[in-house]
Amino acid sequence: IFSQFSAVTDEAKKAIKESFIIMSMRLHVGGLAFATTEQELEEYFAACGKVASVAIIKDKYSGRSKGFGFVEMEDEDKGQDAIDQLNGKEFGGRTLTVGQARPREERRSSGGRRQRSDDSFRRVY
Repeated sequence: IFSQFSAVTDEAKKAIKESFIIMSMRLHVGGLAFATTEQELEEYFAACGKVASVAIIKDKYSGRSKGFGFVEMEDEDKGQDAIDQLNGKEFGGRTLTVGQARPREERRSSGGRRQRSDDSFRRVY
């Protein structure tokens, strides 16, 4: 990509490459008080570094918090700092559990009906 631009210095090339390498870290935060807001959570995690996004998971019917959420830190190092500093700490009267979020597993959708395996049989009347 840089071969087209002969005027780009080596330092500039290095800075551009490094800017693409920096990755964010998504954290799972459990043990949240039901009254905790996303803004409060963002402010709490901002002490460890720049926060890219915050989402508190809520029940789709009642709208009430489920007591956990996700915080995305802009830098992996800051995400690890947040885990080290905030896991096990008290926030809003409850003890937080903070860890790196796992990728979401794909759910099987059966349209609300249970699917049968190929070797199952059907009752004939």
